[in-house]
Amino acid sequence: MLKQQNVEKLEKFIADFYQDLSKCNLNKWNYEDGCILLAAIQLYEVTGVERYRDFVLEFLNEYITPQGEIKNYHRENYKLDDIAPGRALIFAYEQTGEECYRRAIDVLLKQLEEQPRIKEGNFWHKKIYPNQVWLDGLFMALPFYMACDTKLGKNEHYVDICKQYQLVVDKMFDKEKELFYHGYDESKEVFWADKESGCSANFWLRAIGWFLVGCVDTMEEMDRKLYDDFRQLADIYKQGIRGVLKYRDAESGLFYQVVDGAAIDGNYLETSGSAMIAASILKACRLKVLLREKYQEIGEGILENIIEQKLQEVEGVLTLKDNCSVAGLGPEGDTGRDGSVAYYLSEKVISNDKKGMAALFMAYAQYLKLKEATV
Repeated sequence: MLKQQNVEKLEKFIADFYQDLSKCNLNKWNYEDGCILLAAIQLYEVTGVERYRDFVLEFLNEYITPQGEIKNYHRENYKLDDIAPGRALIFAYEQTGEECYRRAIDVLLKQLEEQPRIKEGNFWHKKIYPNQVWLDGLFMALPFYMACDTKLGKNEHYVDICKQYQLVVDKMFDKEKELFYHGYDESKEVFWADKESGCSANFWLRAIGWFLVGCVDTMEEMDRKLYDDFRQLADIYKQGIRGVLKYRDAESGLFYQVVDGAAIDGNYLETSGSAMIAASILKACRLKVLLREKYQEIGEGILENIIEQKLQEVEGVLTLKDNCSVAGLGPEGDTGRDGSVAYYLSEKVISNDKKGMAALFMAYAQYLKLKEATV
């Protein structure tokens, strides 16, 4: 149970953000705002506060034409990041029944139909990253893909989706460290990839957070009659969460930017990835993937520690601190993004990053949903 003063502080921070669209990017269809929309949907589902629903619809009305076209979206780039806001389109279609949203969903599904894949079946992360699978991409695409297949399709892509998660385990999970590498290059030729495994060199917290949240989000969208598929993803999630929890900092209760590098000079306790881990645990408890008796306190503890340590007043304004601005691998020619420890620690550390805010909002929504489910 969160302390009341922490609840009040976080709820004020959330309310301030969602009062209008001023903090969103209205000139580029993008995954960061997609995450903000997902958090609003989850908050609406558990609180019934109409402002969250209205926020989603107001945002989408800036992008979706009456014909269902998506402004400032370019399918030819084949970026999985561009799929992330798709779940908000499903929500809007369910809420309003307006065909423009259904057509926009089909636009994104068309991209997935054409998305290049590695030989073993997984989507390329982006067209400019040939033969590459990144943990981030599974969050961006597969929960949407599953939701469409369950709600609008015929459950015919379940095998494809589950195989994409399984390949990540087979190729990108380090059994000794019990952590997932950020990226995998099937060709093993890109400069950042190990020439034997094809994996990047280190363990970036937010990439692991994306993967864990994506996994439980995908499970939530599944038809539970297909029990074996659900259990496959549940086993993958449990393997991942057990591994990363080994690296939780004992004093702060949070996680480091380079997950297994607590002693590395310049490493820091990163907010967005820690919040993603909390959100995934609390949802997994509600879905009965994890035992509430063992894990609920852990998820709540991470959330509370973020509120107390990272959500602070700066010159009288609530500010979410210590978020990695962005991190990636390559592309060719950008050899600075090489997956090294030095690289991950060189990226800007910023406040009020939308990825971190959305993850925190999702974690709180999942806390409320779990609390409601156990009454």
